[in-house]
Amino acid sequence: MKKKIVAIMMMAVLALSTAACGADGGNSGKDTQTGNTGGGTSTSTVANKDKPLVWFNRQPSNSSTGELDMTALNFNKDTYYVGFDANQGAELQGTMVKDYIEKNIDKIDRNGDGVIGYVLAIGDIGHNDSIARTRGVRKALGTAVDKNGEADSAPAGTNTDGKASQVQDGSIEVGGKTYVIRELASQEMKNSAGATWDAATAGNAIGTWSSSFGDSIDVVVSNNDGMGMSMFNAWSKDNGVPTFGYDANSDAVAAIAEGYGGTISQHADVQAYLTLRVLRNALDGVDVDTGIGTADDAGNVLSNDVYVYKEDERSYYSLNVAVTSDNYKDFTDSTVVWEPVSKQLDASAHPTKKVWLNIYNASDNFLSSTYQPLLQKYDDLLNLDVEYIGGDGQTESNITNRLGNPGQYDAFAINMVKTDNAASYTALLNQ
Repeated sequence: MKKKIVAIMMMAVLALSTAACGADGGNSGKDTQTGNTGGGTSTSTVANKDKPLVWFNRQPSNSSTGELDMTALNFNKDTYYVGFDANQGAELQGTMVKDYIEKNIDKIDRNGDGVIGYVLAIGDIGHNDSIARTRGVRKALGTAVDKNGEADSAPAGTNTDGKASQVQDGSIEVGGKTYVIRELASQEMKNSAGATWDAATAGNAIGTWSSSFGDSIDVVVSNNDGMGMSMFNAWSKDNGVPTFGYDANSDAVAAIAEGYGGTISQHADVQAYLTLRVLRNALDGVDVDTGIGTADDAGNVLSNDVYVYKEDERSYYSLNVAVTSDNYKDFTDSTVVWEPVSKQLDASAHPTKKVWLNIYNASDNFLSSTYQPLLQKYDDLLNLDVEYIGGDGQTESNITNRLGNPGQYDAFAINMVKTDNAASYTALLNQ
């Protein structure tokens, strides 16, 4: 009798085990996802190609022409881009530099030659944001040269004589006196391994420039704060030369008290929220505007003065703010979440989902010290289990090789090394 009972129990266990093993097998090209719902486990079957996808910080586009890659932006119905308004920010940076020169004209011409000379650190000649910032500075200072209907954004190399074809001498009149404005030198900050936006390269560049024409340098301008701070610490600070960057990184904001000229906040707090919010909405099956333009069930909502949405580009852009000596104390901590969207979502209504997210270069100052810390705060608020992947800033394969099993994830947030390479990622999701 006992043997019969044991045999029956073993058969029951075997049956249950077989049923469990067969539940996620033979999915015919689809992947089974398991998420923590807060009250248990739920399973849904979604093809990788149909999972929500957000491109962020680097918009899919042609690196030569800037033309948007609409194939990548329309990969599926839940694909969007999140970044910032590059042209608006570029104009702000250029205006900030020009305003500083005008307000400090009595002391800014260090050698008294009537020429306001500046040097420019260019991040990546093929990156739309870098192109916009270079153009913005040149337009504001009158040093831009037209090329095919747009301001030339190419590096000028050394231009101490004002004869470079990529730029021209500008002028500014203050107090009845006219000053020449000249881009003395500019170059792409790309290291020997191929990484762009390289701070160390910028630090070396300012060393070379200062040795060659030091007292002619009146202003230092950079496409971002990482390079800007490298130049500031290497030379500008000790020589009292105002340096202007972009990103409003905490160290750059703090340095304004020590002579850093200013920076631009691209509302990273809003960008980071949008990056994950768009995914959250798609995973919940609600309108993409939820918690953005219209309040969600927790009361999170953004005002229209901090972002814009361009439907034809499927892109959300945060708006920029100039950070100067007048307001820098309001920006000392760049990792504080934006208060209007800081409320916790209810896990029972918004169950935990798993997200794969990469940063193109783990050493990028803005992304590593500002953007990712913000993402890590918002992922908790939005009930998202995010796996963060840091790239080497050089090759796409360094990132894509670590997306070997996309079926593990419910959604993806991608920051490419090069804006042309969206297909490297979508090809993996189409398999």
